[in-house]
Amino acid sequence: GCNTPAIRKDPYYFGLDMDRVRGDAYDEFIDEFVMAVQKRFGPHCLIQFEDFAQANAARLLAKYQSKVCCFNDDIQGTAAVALAGVLAALRIPGVKPDLKDHKILFYGAGSAGIGIADLIVADLVENKGLSKEEAKRKCWFLDSKGLIYKGRANLTFEKEKYAHDNPPTLKSSELISAIEVLKPSILIGVSTIPNSFSTDVIKLMSKLNERPMIFALSNPTSKAECTAEACYTHSDGKAIFAAGSPFAPVTLPDGRHFVPGQGNNAYVFPGVGLGISLCQADFVTDQMFLESARALSLLTTEEDLKHGC
Repeated sequence: GCNTPAIRKDPYYFGLDMDRVRGDAYDEFIDEFVMAVQKRFGPHCLIQFEDFAQANAARLLAKYQSKVCCFNDDIQGTAAVALAGVLAALRIPGVKPDLKDHKILFYGAGSAGIGIADLIVADLVENKGLSKEEAKRKCWFLDSKGLIYKGRANLTFEKEKYAHDNPPTLKSSELISAIEVLKPSILIGVSTIPNSFSTDVIKLMSKLNERPMIFALSNPTSKAECTAEACYTHSDGKAIFAAGSPFAPVTLPDGRHFVPGQGNNAYVFPGVGLGISLCQADFVTDQMFLESARALSLLTTEEDLKHGC
């Protein structure tokens, strides 16, 4: 079905003339499909969840991850690419080389952002010896209602994981206020709010950090939190920029040339999917995406890093 009447009236619409299924009927359909795949193609047939709504993506992954061979690209693929970008950027002069010395602020608290934080936490626990709670404390979230903290009303289960005790007092729910108080070294945009990384936001990140990481990961380009040109211009070339969509190279007035990094899932999910299929994996683990992030980060050459990509 489809919830948009205009589309349903289109002569080229071949779906059912009804609203989309929701609730128990939706879950029953997904379950029937997943079980049918197992019966028809066997337990090693990989199911990739793609473009599921925020209300369904994380809960369906949690439901099936330990039961069948599956992964959600929007959550796990995005997380691997984002972590790879962070790990690669740690090699750039002027950036603190140890991930545990960074604080990450996420603008947007949907399934993609939570997935990125989960993988960062996994890396900090496994590689840096932090406890899970210490690692989580490195990650802060700002959603449409402001800073996420313990005790805030109506938080989802996923957001509760990053609701910290004793939150700092912000002047407002605006992003600029959170940056002033939290002083993050990494800013990750997963909000789909275009230009939310304003001139003031970029300048403040550049004032607080010698080389701030500013990742505007929302797709498509029209929903990116800032453009590559804005990021490089307002940071005077200090920012390490990556986006979910491609941006053209940028040359600043002084002649410095930057090639924007692209943090797109396409760098991860084909390889992960091929590897899972070749090894006949029973399940897809978070460790697989952690290893893929580390491997991907090493493919970024020193020459790439010099030009910002």
